[in-house]
Amino acid sequence: MNVTIYDVAREANVSMATVSRVVNGNPNVKPTTRKKVLEAIDRLGYRPNAVARGLASKKTTTVGVIIPDISNIFYAELARGIEDIATMYKYNIILSNSDQNKEKEMHLLNTMLGKQVDGIVFMGENITKEHVEEFEKSPVPIVLAASFDGENITPSVNIDYEQAAYDAIKHLLDKGHTRIGFVSGPYAEAALNHKKQLGYQKALAEAGIPYDEALVAEGDYTYDSGMEAYEKLAELESKPTAVFVSSDEMALGVIHAAQDQGVHIPSELEVIGFDNTRLATMVRPQLTTVVQPMYDIGAVAMRLLTKYMNKESVGDHNVILPHRIQFRNSTKE
Repeated sequence: MNVTIYDVAREANVSMATVSRVVNGNPNVKPTTRKKVLEAIDRLGYRPNAVARGLASKKTTTVGVIIPDISNIFYAELARGIEDIATMYKYNIILSNSDQNKEKEMHLLNTMLGKQVDGIVFMGENITKEHVEEFEKSPVPIVLAASFDGENITPSVNIDYEQAAYDAIKHLLDKGHTRIGFVSGPYAEAALNHKKQLGYQKALAEAGIPYDEALVAEGDYTYDSGMEAYEKLAELESKPTAVFVSSDEMALGVIHAAQDQGVHIPSELEVIGFDNTRLATMVRPQLTTVVQPMYDIGAVAMRLLTKYMNKESVGDHNVILPHRIQFRNSTKE
């Protein structure tokens, strides 16, 4: 049978209120009494019931994290940032994979709320109007990480995706490239990809280069889709001399597909990725990429959530963290 607070009180010969004060760290307990209660807890192997404590305090000190795919290196680093800050603030994490499936996302959202979590960190490529409506109905705060809704209604932590894409394309333009390919994420996931596409088009327009739809290929953030995207671009009569890719994993696919066709990186094709995951240093030549601080995004999102959960003052509901380009050997010096 489970050991209860009543068993501990009887073993230590104190009231249940005294045991509760000791368990919850209340300082108004005599040292000798605290020692006696802790020894009883140790002897009996008592573990406080988090659910019961949550019902009493209206808090479970638990946070739900809904993530597209924890096996993806990008989301794994984000999750680590969330978990570290959650631990610092003494919150436990319930982590779920949504597989970027809208129905599953909605189901997980309601499941988390049913578990009485105190808040939720949500990550998803495509935040729709339906998502926002569900977020607004939530009885607990929700913060988006590396995600945003089109109107910035939901609190979020991101980088400036449009400016990051613009900076990458501007760098390639400044080096004399006029045929620059763009491997985007899925078109259906409009908000984030739209920002990167705007940055791509803005840089081209400023350089007086017309937008060519043939130079844009769609991927789904996987290595294989990066290979397929390059194979499509390579069929063009006027091939690109540089490619900007929406994720590092797809960029590896682009590099390897080009190398399979005998194209030398970077002398014949320069490649810039996005995210700066560990994959960027695992490919040869090593990948030049936009640095999206994944760990920091997760950590800041969790800290923002703690402010909402604890009713603290929040200055900026939509936080934009800095980005930069990490130059390596997939681009020329």
